[in-house]
Order: sequence, then C-alpha cells, then structure tokens
Amino acid sequence: QADLMEFGGVSAPAGGSLRLSCSSSGVIESSVCMGWYREVPGKGREAVAILDKSGRTTYKDSVKGRFTISQDRAKNTLSLEMNDLNPHEAAMYYCAADLEVIQAFCDIELRGMEYWGKGTLVTISD
Repeated sequence: QADLMEFGGVSAPAGGSLRLSCSSSGVIESSVCMGWYREVPGKGREAVAILDKSGRTTYKDSVKGRFTISQDRAKNTLSLEMNDLNPHEAAMYYCAADLEVIQAFCDIELRGMEYWGKGTLVTISD
C-alpha cells in the first residue's frame, strides 16, 4: 500500500545537489523508523539514510557527509538533501516508514519497512 508519496528534483549534474521530499497521510508522524532507499535495476534496493523517532540518523558509508535526512513533523514530511552527487547514484529513490519496528533495529542495515512510496527517478548527468 502506498501511503507515502515522493516529490522533488529529479535531475542534476554530477557534483550537483537535489532535495527529495516525501509526504504522507499521517504515517510519518506516527513512525518509529523512516528512511530513504534507492534501487538500480539488477542491483537490488539499498538503504541510503535512516531516521528513528528519537532523531538518530544512520547513513550508507558512501553518502556520509553529503546526504542529510530530516523530518518536518508539522508538515508530516520526510526529506533527503543530497549534495555532490555522483553519476552512479542515479537510481529510483524510495521513501519508507515503519510504525512497529523495534527502534534498536532502525538503522542502515534495515532492509524493509512497512510503508513505501512509489519512488522517484533521479538522473545525474556527467
């Protein structure tokens, strides 16, 4: 079920920046764990950035220092700021959230969540 919807910039040059956002119908506000994943055909889906309800964040090693995940509780949105993008980071990006996962397991190793958006395609030009 798609209770989340991604929106935001979908194209950037190498070295550029993009901001993705995700809105929900109350899911994000109630979530224990939220995150952004990306998928390239043939390579599977990987977690990029994870945020738990306490504000703790974890990131994929390759994006540390360049990507920032954040939540706006008033607007019930989750965002991902991406800087210094590399062409190999072009992928389908998905917003995800979970209301029941044990908070201790809410980190970059979490492979799946309860709610997903339909994804937004990010392209990066050389």
